[in-house]
Amino acid sequence: STGRAMVTCCYRPKCSSPVMSGACLLITQVNDINLLKRVQLSYLCVSVSRRQSQGPNMQHQALLDTLVLAEKGARLELLEPDKKTALLLTLSASEEGSVRIVVDELHPVRARYRVPDVVVEEAPCEQLRVQQHSEDSVVLSWSSGAYGVRVWRFPFRLEILCGEDVVVTFNSRGKLWFEPLQDPSGAAEKAKRLFCRPNTQVGSGNRTLFAVCEEVEGDQTGSLWTETFEGFVDVKANGPSSVGADFCFHGFSHVYGVPEHADDLQLRDTRHGEPYRLYNLDTFAYEVHSRRGLYGSVPLLLAHRPDRTVGVFWLNASETFVGVRYSPSERQVVESKTKKGRGGARSLETDVRWASESGVIDCRVLLGPGPQQLFSQYARLTGYQALPPLFALGYHQCRYSYEDEADVKAVDAGFDRHGIPYDVIWLDIDHTDEKRYFTWDPARFPEPLRLQRHLEARKRKLVVISDPHIKVDPGWWLYREARDRGHFIKDRDGRVFQGSCWSGESSYLDFSNPHTRAWYSRCFGLDKYEGSTPSLFVWVDMNEPSVFDGPEKTAHKDAVHHGGWEHRELHNLYGFYQHMATMEGLITRSGGLDRPFVLSRSFFAGSQRFDAAGAVWTGDNCASWDHLKITVPMLLSLSLAGISFCGADVGGFFKDAEPELLVRWYQAAALQPFFRGHSIKSAERREPWLFGEAVTAAIRNAIQQRYCLLPYWYTLFHHAHVSGLPPLRPLWVEFQKEQSTFAVDNQYMIGGALLVCPVTDPGVQEVQVLLPGSGEVWYDVHSAKMYRGGRTVSLPVTLDTVPVFQRGGSVVCRWMGRGSCTAEFQQLPLSVTVALSAQGAADGELYLDDGRSFSYRDRKAFCLRRFRMQSGCLVCCSGSKDGSFDCDTVIQSVSILGMERKPSAPTVRVSGAPDKSVGFGYVEMCRTLTVNSLNLRASLDWEIRIL
Repeated sequence: STGRAMVTCCYRPKCSSPVMSGACLLITQVNDINLLKRVQLSYLCVSVSRRQSQGPNMQHQALLDTLVLAEKGARLELLEPDKKTALLLTLSASEEGSVRIVVDELHPVRARYRVPDVVVEEAPCEQLRVQQHSEDSVVLSWSSGAYGVRVWRFPFRLEILCGEDVVVTFNSRGKLWFEPLQDPSGAAEKAKRLFCRPNTQVGSGNRTLFAVCEEVEGDQTGSLWTETFEGFVDVKANGPSSVGADFCFHGFSHVYGVPEHADDLQLRDTRHGEPYRLYNLDTFAYEVHSRRGLYGSVPLLLAHRPDRTVGVFWLNASETFVGVRYSPSERQVVESKTKKGRGGARSLETDVRWASESGVIDCRVLLGPGPQQLFSQYARLTGYQALPPLFALGYHQCRYSYEDEADVKAVDAGFDRHGIPYDVIWLDIDHTDEKRYFTWDPARFPEPLRLQRHLEARKRKLVVISDPHIKVDPGWWLYREARDRGHFIKDRDGRVFQGSCWSGESSYLDFSNPHTRAWYSRCFGLDKYEGSTPSLFVWVDMNEPSVFDGPEKTAHKDAVHHGGWEHRELHNLYGFYQHMATMEGLITRSGGLDRPFVLSRSFFAGSQRFDAAGAVWTGDNCASWDHLKITVPMLLSLSLAGISFCGADVGGFFKDAEPELLVRWYQAAALQPFFRGHSIKSAERREPWLFGEAVTAAIRNAIQQRYCLLPYWYTLFHHAHVSGLPPLRPLWVEFQKEQSTFAVDNQYMIGGALLVCPVTDPGVQEVQVLLPGSGEVWYDVHSAKMYRGGRTVSLPVTLDTVPVFQRGGSVVCRWMGRGSCTAEFQQLPLSVTVALSAQGAADGELYLDDGRSFSYRDRKAFCLRRFRMQSGCLVCCSGSKDGSFDCDTVIQSVSILGMERKPSAPTVRVSGAPDKSVGFGYVEMCRTLTVNSLNLRASLDWEIRIL
């Protein structure tokens, strides 16, 4: 009515997705609509690209007189003055240190999508109390005043307090953004609005920028209700509905998380480039050092400083962008401290901007204070890492594809012939009958039951692939059932959605529907899945979902799911739900007795909890040194975000791997959680024995060392299962106050005891290894040589070696001897390596159960043993009041690293038995004492006294 117009420009960075309104930014206000018609496209592109991740400044106002305190929190109204849009802010807090912030429309035309099934348990809410109140702000406190939130009236912002310190501020820069839903039936009666017609694309793959603008009547055929991207039309059922908010982390200059991206561990400043994108996509042979979205999304961001770790969990499953801005840099802080008379030192802070296409703002601020507490808070919220069956921690052999049953048997025999242990062999899509999942190719795999029994006799397993696209074939019972029972996603016109994938023309199961998930789970029953046995497990692929002829090779955003929800609302949940349904199918198949194993390419927050099945991998990587190198920060980022059972295709999926690269990849992957070799069918065969004896020997050694270390890995997964602490950890998790570790992502910790620095460059003869902790001591695992911490050391390496150090003060258990798979290794005795600290002490644990069933949970059939070395005495005792597992596992030898002098004969005291002397050896050069021939039951209490 005044002749002014709000100008919204939709910007899409290079190689990104079709724009969603969450990336649309308010650029300016103009007095003359005709001016817009003369705006140059290049100007818009430059202007928006520099402001894209920052968002508009809306200057909301908190109506403090609407504050209501309830039993489980507080709520008050927010108002955006220009648009008169009323929002409802809801706050709740927990004693353990978390704050939930929810922003929704006060009076929406329909309910907005809220992510279900991800949060498994909300921490008990504390009663909020008004601690201070003024005209401009109100302070609410809980937990006896240890925590608080201060709500400022105008401009609205919410400060989260730990004691008197402001740790995190919500809406610190006034970037709160919330597009209200609109009623399509009333759109024609609405006031005229700006219609910007798509006109020109800039650069390959860029989003169409709106360049030609005019006023039109408010029908649904123009405006932002309809968008076109690369020929695909996206119609929004209730108009644009994006949301966004910004957070300031005070005193923090290092932030991590929001996987999955092929990028550094520490998130980079995005102000001069693209933000991090969370949008699950099939990204074959992805680029490294990219912020593009990959196969999975976990919207959890962590910030760390020496005295505190905090996190923000942004619970939204639509396309999401995360912008990061460090201000000032650490260098600027140092410089400001040296300048006098200029206002003093500048404080570190990091601003993070979140923007999502749809849904509501529902976020949890996790306050730690340390990383261990934060991991526990997040795991309690979304679920603890499932405890995998022991075989799943062994080595897996895969290829796209093994040709037939004879090929599988030949590969299986090859491992035994070359003395290389492995546990699982995998079959890709070619094992099926014309890409119909739950079937077998009658020519290539005519006797699947006999094949599985052949592997079972060797105590090995078979994994087969199962994708979400179902071949359109009315003659196939599975397609007919899914169609007739309404289990497929629909298009916006109500027809069954169809797209192209490996099966050709396909329909896609709607896993968001619990009835569809239940039906799908039953398909894994032995009576339904012909040719399957209890030793058959599942690989879920292409579940982003991948649609070859769809926008960005995925499903249309206006496709419709159960409950009438558009695909845009829950896109990042799709793979999560298929993973869930598959896991439930395998558990049902065993009658709830045996732990399943399911590997999924797509994932979301909470995927880690799927009973013993929460495994993911980094997708279709390449056989290159860059991809090997980026694997380490990728897996560390996943681990920080709760996805602990993770790995990458050994050797790289795409292209041929040169022998040196292959060896180095095996050495690195053997020291990472999920360990699988995999390659595309166009690559040369890559079984470990095909590259000459030297390469075979190096790979054999790496895999055998992995198997020997499995008792330690299994113990770490037990701790992840009960505490949320990931087995794979960045150095800063263990050395929280040492800033030299905060950006290190070429080495890592396995648990708290082992430090690993994989060799990820060709032709390397020496590596630099940071050994943290000025008061720490470290022992080279191969030579037992001791090093002081707090420095970087140069280590020579050969093709046979990779630097691994055991931390002083730790205890690590290993299997002794050799076997062909985990079932055989379980029968072997254990060796215990005690690495003494500078004070001569050490501590560690060993977890044991049957390795396959849920008895550890249902009947407490497990055994947790604790080893403690102090004052020359090593004690083995119970590490848990719960649990009873009478196993035959014995400890055969104990090695103590860091013994200053050769002792006299050690004695062993076993509970209820007389003392006995034992044989021992002492190597003065590396100050190592080894006590042999112990034959001590791991489940009994005993002690070794060193005289």
